[in-house]
Amino acid sequence: MARSRALLLLLLLPPQLQLGLVLAVRAPVFGRNGAHNLSPEENEFVEEEPVLVLRPEEPGPGPATMNCPRDCACSQEGVVDCGGIDLREFPGDLPEHINHLSLQNNQLEKIYPEELSRLHRLETLNLQNNRLTSRGLPEEAFEHLTDLNYLYLANNKLTLAPRFLPNTLISVDFAANYLTKIYGLTFGQKPNLRSVYLHNNKLADAGLPDNMFNGSSNVEILILSSNFLRHVPKHLPPALYKLHLKNNKLEKIPPGAFSELSNLRELYLQNNYLTDEGLDNETFWKLSSLEYLDLSSNNLSRVPAGLPRSLVLLHLEKNAIRSVDADLLDIAGNQLTEIPGGLPESLEYLYLQNNKISTVPANAFDSTPNLKGIFLRFNKLAVGSVVESAFRRLKHLQVLDIEGNFEFGDVSKDRDRLKEEEEEEEEEEEDEDEEEEERR
Repeated sequence: MARSRALLLLLLLPPQLQLGLVLAVRAPVFGRNGAHNLSPEENEFVEEEPVLVLRPEEPGPGPATMNCPRDCACSQEGVVDCGGIDLREFPGDLPEHINHLSLQNNQLEKIYPEELSRLHRLETLNLQNNRLTSRGLPEEAFEHLTDLNYLYLANNKLTLAPRFLPNTLISVDFAANYLTKIYGLTFGQKPNLRSVYLHNNKLADAGLPDNMFNGSSNVEILILSSNFLRHVPKHLPPALYKLHLKNNKLEKIPPGAFSELSNLRELYLQNNYLTDEGLDNETFWKLSSLEYLDLSSNNLSRVPAGLPRSLVLLHLEKNAIRSVDADLLDIAGNQLTEIPGGLPESLEYLYLQNNKISTVPANAFDSTPNLKGIFLRFNKLAVGSVVESAFRRLKHLQVLDIEGNFEFGDVSKDRDRLKEEEEEEEEEEEDEDEEEEERR
């Protein structure tokens, strides 16, 4: 039988720290208090480190070298923060030489190209949480911003992405708009682009061009959650290490969709309509770096085959999984740190040896009451990390192998001891019943 390979790990550290990357791919969304204003999706997956810390001076007249707009905060480093001051029009008195501009949390509905074109040194532009529409943001609006690295347009009312964006961009955030269409050069031909945020829009397959990332092969983070996609986008950038496709309408993943993504570490596919027929034996097999795979809340009836050995965390909860091949699941020799959840009730033998599992909680086997054999030898279990009641509920359990764990001792003996204790308790209860009958 082909061995399924799985995973388990909660990634608590920023991927940059884990991967040893020097370049952070997410600039700070700077505001009056210097805090980051993250969207709900980013709050759920906080992973990007700030590239710079921007702390403009208090509102009022700026330094002698800069004419600071009224009610804005400015600094000599070229930072202007006009966020949250109820602006309804683009400020006309911005100094031309500024590098970082925040207009977030205002009431802006339109921006004219000439208002931006004179800010030719701009590197960061934050326009999130306004009322900008596609009609109010012309296609040529960003044409002259040839130094722009970070563009934030989340939480507006855009229905179409700008047709052209500067090829100097590193990170773009269009989350929580009403986007239905992306153009070929919106994100294409941008060799420095590292992260693209498109979650919580209205994108369907027809709204994504086949060449969406042509010439942008260095994109590492792509967030497309909460749209209306039925198919995985074609020609994904080979540098991707994080791909979010949850909360879409995916029913199948075509052969080869992930075949070029050897750097992918995190894949989020939960809350879709994926079925067994929609996955083949090689869907995930070529994802040789994959550590986190979330397939929860789909329509799967069996554990997918061909899972890569690199997997650390696998989510299968809230599916319709009823069985596995031969009532046996072998995911030994992986990097699991926890016992996978959502396994089928019919499972009888579970092989988890040679992983990195460190705990067995009380509910570890709640979904698999028919287990006859559990093999946990050579993991990272320690004294006190195993809740005995997790096994007491398994009425059919015949083999429990937890030998070779740190400071745990001979588990076979422990299991024998548990059986002896249970038998002694039953004998004591029988003796008490007999004594009670004699008294009567």
